[in-house]
Amino acid sequence: MPISYPADTAPDILARAAKIRLAVFDVDGTLTDGRLWYGEDGRETKVFHVHDGLGLKRLQANGIQVALITARISHPVALRAEELEIAHVYQGQGDKLACLRELLDALHLAAEQAAFVGDDLPDLPPMRIAGLAVAVANAHPWVAEAAHWQTAKSGGMGAAREVCDLLLHAQGKSDAERERWQ
Repeated sequence: MPISYPADTAPDILARAAKIRLAVFDVDGTLTDGRLWYGEDGRETKVFHVHDGLGLKRLQANGIQVALITARISHPVALRAEELEIAHVYQGQGDKLACLRELLDALHLAAEQAAFVGDDLPDLPPMRIAGLAVAVANAHPWVAEAAHWQTAKSGGMGAAREVCDLLLHAQGKSDAERERWQ
């Protein structure tokens, strides 16, 4: 039985998603719930959703490159990216738009071939040039307003997986993914 994505997914969103070759994710508030946790020793910890991780791995396995662009620098982000074999990890990026443009140039991709997923104001500039701009459910209202599509789930709670599933569906890869896991 084929996987059907929500029937209310607009055709223009599916058309945008079909062109994506690079999926870029903010981290704090997008791949995490946005809260910052510090131990007594000052070390930072983060919580990532396992469903998001598998989704990111499945994108890569299906020829869609994955990148993380975040303003903060965090050892847990480096660990998670290494675990998921994400090659394009940019931490400490005050100008996410410039970072995205450099990455697109390096990969020889057009902006319309990139999705950018975010939750807060620093994500607006790269979202404005992305072929598919996505806001997580709990994004700041201005970010949600600028997005082409918004997830049903909040950041850190499976929102990234929704994006991954949308991209795979729009590119006709959902049925093969389902067969792989049967």
